[in-house]
Amino acid sequence: MRQPSKARPKPPIEYSILYTATLCLIAAGAVMVYSSSSAESLLQGTGDPSYYLKRYVIYAAIGLVVMHLLSRRGLKAVKNVTGPLLVASFVLCIAAMLPGVGVTVNGATRWVGAGPVQFQPSELLKVAVVLYGAQLLATRPKRLLTLGGVCKPFLIVVGAACLLLLKQPDMGTALVICFATLCLLLASGVRMRHIGIIVGAVVLVVTILALVEPYRRARLLSFVDPWNDARGAGFQSVQAMIAVGSGGFFGRGLGESVQKVFYLPEAHTDMILAVVGEELGVLGVSALAALYGMIGYAGFRAAKAARERYAKLLAAGITSLILAQAVLNFFAVMGLAPLTGVPLPFVSYGNSNLIVLLGAMGLVLGIAKRSSAAQGRGLRSIDGGRAKDERTARADRSRRHGGPRRAGARDSRPASRQGR
Repeated sequence: MRQPSKARPKPPIEYSILYTATLCLIAAGAVMVYSSSSAESLLQGTGDPSYYLKRYVIYAAIGLVVMHLLSRRGLKAVKNVTGPLLVASFVLCIAAMLPGVGVTVNGATRWVGAGPVQFQPSELLKVAVVLYGAQLLATRPKRLLTLGGVCKPFLIVVGAACLLLLKQPDMGTALVICFATLCLLLASGVRMRHIGIIVGAVVLVVTILALVEPYRRARLLSFVDPWNDARGAGFQSVQAMIAVGSGGFFGRGLGESVQKVFYLPEAHTDMILAVVGEELGVLGVSALAALYGMIGYAGFRAAKAARERYAKLLAAGITSLILAQAVLNFFAVMGLAPLTGVPLPFVSYGNSNLIVLLGAMGLVLGIAKRSSAAQGRGLRSIDGGRAKDERTARADRSRRHGGPRRAGARDSRPASRQGR
């Protein structure tokens, strides 16, 4: 007779929250990519209003496959290839700046490839740096006791990555790496005095680099007063604020944005949140913020529940990477931070960003599932141990009393001894 199959264990709450929030963001991204790009594609682009939607769906499907694969068996595999992956990321970023190899878009040389198939190596580099940092800080905890041990070699690698990104130029991704690095240092237990020194040095360097480069200085000045040069350096910020402000609380309605048609540059990539604000209002922006909040809550809970130090640091680092990118995009669109060109995770159009972040999310999902399974095994072993102890205690009591007693066993001694 065929035995009934065992019921599949229910996934932990962290896994369910991460998975649901990610799928909701992808669904929102598909809708908003079509809404923000259809008019411009039809009037001035390929003539196909769903051109970017089709590509977004293809990239999302590839990313979801990668996410599922890494969530099942990716943690150990990624740990073994962290070194080669980091080296390959550096090599690809350098190759992107070489004439004839790199592809220049809007004055920035960040892509490699040809035709419609292009890849942005900086997206892979930021995840590789987090993987390297988590592995290094987990396997060498004694280095955290001194400032020199923290800086060598982890912060040297982070600094080299940031300098390479600034050369492209891609200051937004460099800032995201810095924020994720800070979270890794906090999670690993680095002394607050050392973190204060590191943060102060980074702020000083970023300020100097922002003032030295003309285009970064223009962006900084346009952030301070974008209306002063509304047709020049502050044009994108002004158009984004007009879009968000005109949406009100409930928005104009899905597909009814005016700013997306030749007013708002990069409406389907970096500025897609402005289209959300105009069409769906404060409610739409708040819904996206809530989804990112769910990812942060579940991601850090998964990091806390993980039993291995490496898994803890990796979950915390990837979660902070996603949140830092989302916060930078929110602040830039709303005029609370200078424009950095950072896309909105899982929502903005972009093959490299979408596929790489979905793969990184797969690692966090795997950590959440693995920590829950380990806790379940621990509970079962505890319960089994208690049951075994109870059986042993009953057996001991039975042996002390000589087993089950028969009626009259107490008076079975000789009569001559009973009266004594």
